[in-house]
Amino acid sequence: MSELDSSIRITSVCATAATLAGVTPSTEVEPANALVTALAAKKLHGEKTDRTVIYNPDAVALWLYQKYTDIFTDAALSSDLALPLCSVMPSVTPVCFASMYTGVMPAVHGIQKYEKPVLKTETLFDLFLAAGKRVAIVSTAGDSISKIFLEREMEYYIYPTVDEVNCKAMELIEEDRFDLIAIYNGNYDGTMHKCGTESPAALAALQQNVDFYAALVEKIRQCWKNHRVFYGFCPDHGCHEIDAECGSHGLDMPEDMNVIHFYGIKEAE
Repeated sequence: MSELDSSIRITSVCATAATLAGVTPSTEVEPANALVTALAAKKLHGEKTDRTVIYNPDAVALWLYQKYTDIFTDAALSSDLALPLCSVMPSVTPVCFASMYTGVMPAVHGIQKYEKPVLKTETLFDLFLAAGKRVAIVSTAGDSISKIFLEREMEYYIYPTVDEVNCKAMELIEEDRFDLIAIYNGNYDGTMHKCGTESPAALAALQQNVDFYAALVEKIRQCWKNHRVFYGFCPDHGCHEIDAECGSHGLDMPEDMNVIHFYGIKEAE
C-alpha cells in the first residue's frame, strides 16, 4: 500500500476551481493547486474558465489506481493530470466533501463526524453564486452532497439511482445552462462496503465510475466547443478491507487518506 506522502490536500479543490474561473476565494482557504493553475496558464493563455464540472465518485483510493491501473485508462486519457491527494480526518464522506468544497479543515467548517447538517461556512457554490454564476448539484438522494449544501439559491437534481443522476448530468451538459455542475456517484462506495474493496462487484462499480467520467468529458468536448472548461474526477477519501470481506474507511491510514484525482482543462475552439 502507499505511504501518506501527498503534499496536496482535497481542500485545494475549492480555491483551484474558483481561481480558474476568476472568482476570488477567501484567504483563509487552502491555496489553489499550483500544478492545475500552471496547466491553466499554459492552455488558456491568461483567460479564465467559463464552465466547471466536478465529478465526485465516492471512496476511490490511490491504492486502487496503483493496483488496478488498467481500470483507470480512460480517466487518464480524458484528463491532463493524474495527481495523488490527501484527504482529511475523519475520512468519512460528509467531512471530506465539506472540506473539499469549503477549502478548510473540519475544525473550521464544523462537520467532524459522520453527520449531514447544512453547512453555513462559505463554499465554492456560494463563491460562484455571489459572482452571478449558475450552479447545480446532481446527486443520489440521502447522500452527503444532496444534504450538506442545501439552502442555497442554486439548482438541486436529486434522484434515487446513480443511473438517473448520470443521465441528468449529461442532459445538463447538453442544455448548457450552468457555470458549475457538481455530480456525485456513490456506487463504488456502497458496493465495497457490502462486498469488499476488491470484489468483482466493487471493481465493476469502479469501472462504471471511470466509464461515466470519460463519457462526461467527451460530452463536454462535443457540446461545449466554445467554452473554456475545468473538469475533474475528485473522490473524497479512500477505503480498506475489514473482517468478513467488507470494506470500510474513516481511519488515519494511507489506504483511507490517499486518493487519486484527475484534472483537465479544455480550451475554446
